[in-house]
Amino acid sequence: MHIHLIGVAGTGMGSLAGLLREGGHRVTGSDLAFHPPMGPALRSWGVECRQGYSAAHIDPRTDLVVVGNVCRSNNPEARAAIDGGFETTHIAGALQRFALVDSVPLVVGGTHGKTTTSTLLAWLLESAGQRPGFFIGGIAENFGRGFRLPHARGPMVLEGDEYDTAFFEKTAKFLHYRAKHAIITSIEHDHVDIYPSENEYLDAFQRFAGALPADAVLIANLDDDRVRQVAQAATCRLHWYSLNNPEADFSVSDREPFPHRFTVLHRGKPRTRVDLPLIGIHNAGNCLAAMALAHVAQGADWQVMTDGLREFRGSKRRQQLLGTPAGVRIYDDFAHHPTAVSETLVALRERHPDGRLLVAFEPRSATACRRMHQQRYAEAFDSADAVFLAPIGRPELEPELRLDTDELARALSNRGVRAVACGSIPEVQTRLIGMARPGDSIALLSNGAFGGIHAQLLTALAESH
Repeated sequence: MHIHLIGVAGTGMGSLAGLLREGGHRVTGSDLAFHPPMGPALRSWGVECRQGYSAAHIDPRTDLVVVGNVCRSNNPEARAAIDGGFETTHIAGALQRFALVDSVPLVVGGTHGKTTTSTLLAWLLESAGQRPGFFIGGIAENFGRGFRLPHARGPMVLEGDEYDTAFFEKTAKFLHYRAKHAIITSIEHDHVDIYPSENEYLDAFQRFAGALPADAVLIANLDDDRVRQVAQAATCRLHWYSLNNPEADFSVSDREPFPHRFTVLHRGKPRTRVDLPLIGIHNAGNCLAAMALAHVAQGADWQVMTDGLREFRGSKRRQQLLGTPAGVRIYDDFAHHPTAVSETLVALRERHPDGRLLVAFEPRSATACRRMHQQRYAEAFDSADAVFLAPIGRPELEPELRLDTDELARALSNRGVRAVACGSIPEVQTRLIGMARPGDSIALLSNGAFGGIHAQLLTALAESH
């Protein structure tokens, strides 16, 4: 088929383009920009990239048009496809048609940790010789990409995104994935542009849990109050995991922070001693959940999984060490919600107790730009020595709704953290360069490109040295 993707350079749509190319289709795609890493990756996969949005990009011979959720109803290509009578779908519909037929979908949902947990699950099943397919909102380092088609009747690991599907389909993506088995890692009100109230957000997860078939396995986080509430909607086999409660079906003991080791307990009995090449207690929870589902639903052997974890390399943009120019460690992380920010910084402080932790934060997502977490952000940076706040990514919000970075900087300073609300991303970079010294760590936190600061900072620090 000839399949055209509108908004192809996004993480999910780009992976879908690669998946469709792997399936032997001709794939074209349009977007406003094709920045690294997705732009070069698309071209290397054989995707024909078209700059901007134009009705002329819809070839009369196109068989199917996939509309990304970045598109609004007035997008000229989406309008040309829909009004012109072309067959159209969304990312979830394309996955249903080309990747989920005759496979066993294993869906990882949750506000936090789903990318890492999905990547862990795919690698554990790979280590167990099951060759899973996967569709993950990030690049899995062990595989060098975020997608792979499953084999017939084989497992298909999907990161279960709760964000809406398209402007013409407002339900959560994970509701379309036909989950056979699932994990729910955490639930905390997010995506307020789609779910204005917490009850609406919870409802999406309740529908997800309630739709699991009776013979499914659900691995749920006992430590999360909202997960416990939502999991009651499930009618399938329910297994709890916990970092704090030894009464859970799966738990941990004897944790050592670095090197990161812990013992996995199944119903109170030690099963294996894990060496995890990821930092932070939250990643112990992600690993525990992935091992639990791989074992219960897919029969993966404990020792085989343990051996595989020693080779696990994580995901790009999740506590990813980019380099150490001038003796300064530069980490990139996707964290933008206050909880994710806090967990990431606690983990980095635990990994590097010596030297200072300098943080650059770009509030860019719909949730991060809003005032709803003003106080939570003031508490999220306690592990940092200095914080440089970039301007919010949605300045068009009404002042009473916007996160106030000046106010946040004052609150952080009152908590003993040096903080500056910067007027631009170049100012953030200049301040980091001026402050960083050998032995320090810099954490760049954003769910976007952060104005290209990553590469610029690596180069500038190397040159200054």
